[in-house]
Amino acid sequence: MSVYTVVEEPQLIEFLQDYEVGTLESFEGISAGIENTNYFVNTSLNGETKRFVLTIFEHHTFEELPYFLDIMAFMAEHQIPTAHPVATLSNGYLKELYGKPAALVERLTGGGVEDPSVVQCGVMGEQLARFHQAGAGFESKRANDRGLDWMQTTYRQIESYLPEDEKQMISEELDYQSEIDWFELPQGVIHADLFCDNALFDGDKLSGIIDLYYACNSVLLYDLAVMVNDWCRLHTEDPLEIHFDEERVEAMVSAYQKQRPLSDVEQKNWPAALRLAALRFFLSRLKDKHIPREGEMTQIKDPKVFKRVLKIHQQSA
Repeated sequence: MSVYTVVEEPQLIEFLQDYEVGTLESFEGISAGIENTNYFVNTSLNGETKRFVLTIFEHHTFEELPYFLDIMAFMAEHQIPTAHPVATLSNGYLKELYGKPAALVERLTGGGVEDPSVVQCGVMGEQLARFHQAGAGFESKRANDRGLDWMQTTYRQIESYLPEDEKQMISEELDYQSEIDWFELPQGVIHADLFCDNALFDGDKLSGIIDLYYACNSVLLYDLAVMVNDWCRLHTEDPLEIHFDEERVEAMVSAYQKQRPLSDVEQKNWPAALRLAALRFFLSRLKDKHIPREGEMTQIKDPKVFKRVLKIHQQSA
């Protein structure tokens, strides 16, 4: 969540006229995250303040976006705690703002988690499994646009910027991942980006899973690995001194398995899934560092974190 497109009040007032949300009270840009432009928007309807998140999509097309917005609505309507998009008066969930696709989504209560507890990791394991089970009933399909093909292409784009140790590390990992038959593993709807800042908690109660704009149909096990790699790291004064908390890992994976037990082939490929998830975010952060995009308020995350995570998993294997 960043600000690449600056929103002015008159244009926002006009935009909101296509919604039954009342009149604009206030709005402010959100600097967290890195992909789209996001604003908090407050309106007044019948004397009551309504709270929303406005997202302007910087990369997705009008044709791609119905999948994401439909799946958010689908999950919310199937008792998965996700933010429901707000329907326009004219044409579904999507509108144009500053020549780009935009959507208004209900703003959930709670806040992101910086240092998750064992209990919260267990909650997320259970909820991700429920998300995967509910997704079996979602009919639309979308390929993973951050899969192995994307990783190989991205590596070629940034290779010239990298030191030799990173080139070797990434090249060897891509070769290793290319030998695995990921298509033999169970597939379904995945979030694909369920980091700590994409879930909102009130205490130990999950109030919402947010930012589903990488959601796709892919390997369910990979989705769990993405979450473990972020939620189950111990936080130290040095962000690059990375260790995994086995108690958190056990809480998350066992809670997941109580809802959806992992198959034998999934258990066999668990170490590879952890490595693939680490490689994906190592590469995306390297690309953001070396080929940055301009924005008024942006956040570029340190690729060294996932370099260390990948190395841990490689050494464990």
